[in-house]
Amino acid sequence: MALSGAMSTGISGMKAQMDALNVVGNNVANVNTYGYKPGRVTFRESIYSTEAAGSNGNDVSGGTNPRQIGYGCNISTIDLDMSSINLEPTGVNGDVAIQGDGFFLVGEKGLTDPESMYLSRYGDFKIDADGYLTDGRGNVVYGFITCNMNADGTAQETTSGLNGTDVSTKLVPIRLPLAATGVAGAAGEPTGAQPGDAIYPGVNNNEHIYDTNLNNHSCITYANLSIGKDGKITCTNGTTKEPVVLGYIALATVTNPNGLTHMSDSYYQAMEGCGEMSISAPGGSLSDRYLNNAPDGTTGEQLLGKGGASLMPGFLEASGTDLATEFANMIIYQRGYQANTRIITVTDTMLEELVNIKR
Repeated sequence: MALSGAMSTGISGMKAQMDALNVVGNNVANVNTYGYKPGRVTFRESIYSTEAAGSNGNDVSGGTNPRQIGYGCNISTIDLDMSSINLEPTGVNGDVAIQGDGFFLVGEKGLTDPESMYLSRYGDFKIDADGYLTDGRGNVVYGFITCNMNADGTAQETTSGLNGTDVSTKLVPIRLPLAATGVAGAAGEPTGAQPGDAIYPGVNNNEHIYDTNLNNHSCITYANLSIGKDGKITCTNGTTKEPVVLGYIALATVTNPNGLTHMSDSYYQAMEGCGEMSISAPGGSLSDRYLNNAPDGTTGEQLLGKGGASLMPGFLEASGTDLATEFANMIIYQRGYQANTRIITVTDTMLEELVNIKR
């Protein structure tokens, strides 16, 4: 029984070292992956068999320590190193990196719960054919768009208009405004609309509303797309040459970033273990506003601007893999694996000797 236990111990050690080597391999494979956060492995002892319990001393004899035999080790944790990493310049207008804590919110269109969206540190953004700001994998980027509404969120307009009067703090996909056709008397178009003018939605009961007659309108053409350090997205109307403010990119932070669940394509999701999520705009922009256009002091609503991170336009976050550290760990895990195989071969030799006693 003792020999078979030694073999089980060696097997558990081999499995643990192999799992650790898998993490190292994944880190090395992603050495050039933008926004990649490397994994870190820790080990823990496995179950113990108690041959004799410890005892306290008495008037006649002293105490004794317990006698226990361990049965190897297991992987304890595989943590993500969420520390900020070096930024790499790209010179591309749509590329932005986060300086500090926080994640971009991306996902499919129509999502309303931030926790159902993907979190990402990879800010390779562009405008797609439908006018949406998307990342390189086609997910729309969520944030706060320009609308026709009062700055304090009250007495909100119910119709679309030519001039975006403020930024709505409802979290929605970021998109270019619609383009006016300039047809005199056309249903739904604001009075005085010229061809190519930007038409912004109104806000009613926290819903963004365009006149239903504008449903067949396409988005404006644009040039000079720019994203500022405060997340403000601007461009030039390709027809009228007027400046246009699309809105602001939103950032999400969680209580325990290491508790995020790693998804595919450099995405994370806020599942159990990461704590509460907070939404903000970069660089303290919109810091005096409440989420979902709530008036000041609304109970239960979240005040924006809690995040201290800002954006770095024209940069992307480099991979967090440190090749020197990974190669050193590779050697350590390899030697650990090799040593555990020796336990198995030595145990096998001892079992062979035990069997040969009969001969």
